[in-house]
Amino acid sequence: MKCVMNKLIKSSNIYLFTFVFAFILSKSFVVFANDEPSPDIPEGIVKISKINPDRNVGYLMGDILKRTIALDVKKPYKLIETSLPIVGYEHRYQGQVSGIELCKISHTKKENDDKTSYVIHLSYQIFTTAPVVKPAILPAEVIKFQGPASAEAKDGLVQYKIPEFYFRISPMAVFGAVKIEDDMSPLRQPILLQAYPEKEKLVASLILLGLSLVGLLYILGSRAWLPFMGRPFAQAGRHLRGLSATNTDDLKTALTCLHKAINSTAKYSVFSDNVSDFLTHSPSFKVIENELGQFFELSHKVFFDTQDTSAHDKNSLVWLKRFCKQCRDCERGLKPANLKKI
Repeated sequence: MKCVMNKLIKSSNIYLFTFVFAFILSKSFVVFANDEPSPDIPEGIVKISKINPDRNVGYLMGDILKRTIALDVKKPYKLIETSLPIVGYEHRYQGQVSGIELCKISHTKKENDDKTSYVIHLSYQIFTTAPVVKPAILPAEVIKFQGPASAEAKDGLVQYKIPEFYFRISPMAVFGAVKIEDDMSPLRQPILLQAYPEKEKLVASLILLGLSLVGLLYILGSRAWLPFMGRPFAQAGRHLRGLSATNTDDLKTALTCLHKAINSTAKYSVFSDNVSDFLTHSPSFKVIENELGQFFELSHKVFFDTQDTSAHDKNSLVWLKRFCKQCRDCERGLKPANLKKI
């Protein structure tokens, strides 16, 4: 019986010690939490500039609001970095959780001769919503500085209050019918169109289409709209277009136009015996060397061999038009299509 009583006394002593320790610890935290605030930093010591969010309405649950606070603090005052807000802390308003949580903070420091510049970046996330537009606030953050001792701050510890930022949280869904003319708040800023990727793709496609059309016009066009489109064979092609395949005189006209175009390209008269010189100075026509020989052979039959009437066939003019197109492609630096013999 005595052993049992000793065990009970020991266990009760342990529980009593634990209770007393917890009570003292809680009291210490309460005292720390209710510690009197430090006096404000003297006027003229801190110069502040703020970059707040670009609007103060239209935010939804989950949105992130970013603030940038720049502080120029005269020496010898220095920021106590441990007094900066803590990530994850939910601010309270009148004892209620505000639903605004600090999700990210960073700061930089730059010292000069007479002052220290601090730049503090704060990111807050919204975790609350309401059936109607709800006013909210990015709270005033209190940070502390260490400076010289004074009558107000015997330990030199002073504080500075970063001003709050007021905004409004929009509901996730609208309840009931809403008339837009009754919802024109003077705080609502105009909604700007965004440059979506689809718009950029459309512009790129239109540019590509335009270049393709210009290239097609350059290859197939006969007018002098673009550079190198008004050269001799392009002009000859326009003359040959209106000629008739059944008219003998038109065949001679076509041959004359082509002779003139070849001579204009070579800058001298070209005949069957100096075609090689022409190809040397105009290498782009090298690919139609055989067709050039056929052209001079046809020209000889029409103008000089009056006994041979086979050259006056209607297919001759058709072949000359195609040959002219070959020459036009060559003078433009394009690869011409192959031609069949006459």
